[in-house]
Amino acid sequence: MRSKASEKDHTEKRSDEVIAMHPAESGMQLGRALLHALHNAGISVLYQDREMKTVWARNMSAPWASETAEGKDLLSPAQAERIGAAKRKVVETGNADRLELGIPDSNGVRWFHIWIDADRSDAGEVQGVVTTMVETTEQKRREQTLKTLLREVSHRSKNLLAIIQSIATQTGRYSETLGDFLTRFRGRIQSLASSQDLVTSSNWRGAALRELVSGQVGRYSADPSRSLRFDGENPYLNPNAALHIGLAMHELAVNSVSYGALSQPDGRVKVSAMIAAGSETPPGLLLTWTERIGAGRRNKKRFGSVALERVVPTSLNGSATLDIDEGRLEYRLTIPRGNFEIE
Repeated sequence: MRSKASEKDHTEKRSDEVIAMHPAESGMQLGRALLHALHNAGISVLYQDREMKTVWARNMSAPWASETAEGKDLLSPAQAERIGAAKRKVVETGNADRLELGIPDSNGVRWFHIWIDADRSDAGEVQGVVTTMVETTEQKRREQTLKTLLREVSHRSKNLLAIIQSIATQTGRYSETLGDFLTRFRGRIQSLASSQDLVTSSNWRGAALRELVSGQVGRYSADPSRSLRFDGENPYLNPNAALHIGLAMHELAVNSVSYGALSQPDGRVKVSAMIAAGSETPPGLLLTWTERIGAGRRNKKRFGSVALERVVPTSLNGSATLDIDEGRLEYRLTIPRGNFEIE
């Protein structure tokens, strides 16, 4: 039985024989393979002697294909000098260098990583420099996009935490028992979560008003298509407006389940959204909720009415009125233009 050592020697001998049998062919194959690799990876390679004269270049695409394969006509004088100084230093010291370069383009800025390595003779003397250029524009854009998204997530998270803190404080202020607080607080947090799901699914763009209203009412109605009538515009709300208007719709729906139309089998609430008339420029949006309510409606101020009349309109830089008279409830919220867009 052949030992592992003998098998290894036999394998190495066979490999050496293959190379010895076809040295020229193997060299050409290797060269072609490397050229394909450079092309597929988008890598440009430039070899220059000690006097910075170009000896050979491979896969030199723009911006490096022009002006002696160094892109001098596209580089600023400062950038060209920076690359030249780096190459001269490599020739002088023999130590490799690495640069990152941004080159203005019609579509913005193209980014490149540049490696500069010394080519040494058998005696160890520097006889030239090898410059490798790899475009990293897409990677750079992805990094910038990721940083922007992380900043946006951080900003939105802080806003959401501030809203939750405000809800907790106000709910506690208008709750008589711990059980009352927990019930109301959970409902409001679930309302925020529902609105936040719409915002997140739109890549933080916001939410459509009709979908937002239907979602909030649907949490308290078995058949929103029957119990909710929505008329007028269907604007796209920004994230902040979506969260606060969703909270307003939640408070109105909870009140309606207890005292209003949603407490009746055939009850219906009406929500309309119209461009507000008047001298305001640009015009805002008037959101109106109307319904019939029962005689048992409480007159005592609670967080629901505080949220509707103060918290929500203040957060939108708008205004609101809540009128309850003769078995009818009407809530009118004026939303300034900066909170939405009409598609």
